[in-house]
Amino acid sequence: MKLNFSIAKDDMSAAGTASSSFKKSLLQLGINPVIVKKAVISLYEAEINMVIHGGGGDVDIEITPELATMVISDKGPGIADIDLAMQEGYTTATDSIREMGFGAGMGLPNIKRNSDSLEIKSKPGEGTTVIIKVKLA
Repeated sequence: MKLNFSIAKDDMSAAGTASSSFKKSLLQLGINPVIVKKAVISLYEAEINMVIHGGGGDVDIEITPELATMVISDKGPGIADIDLAMQEGYTTATDSIREMGFGAGMGLPNIKRNSDSLEIKSKPGEGTTVIIKVKLA
């Protein structure tokens, strides 16, 4: 099964659209709810990051009986220091984003914690691609 979503820049109301649809699909497939929760948390965090930092982008998901692979791609400014961005509490979110309750610097650490595999490809000025894999069986 394949799912595809486009998420608009700065549209906080659209963030969560892909993860909500993904959750419904996994539950309809009979995937263990504990695994569903981990997969959905991972995707939601990536969606929020894409809207806040990446100027929107695309979410492509492939679901097989064994694995969910989520590819989140944006054309944003990129991540200059991925190791620094992976540190809990590190954020480049604006004050207005933090006032809305986002941008606490937990997105990437939460993705890593809830996924079986996390790969980040990013270059300053060229955007970011995040590849998340969660074992379903």
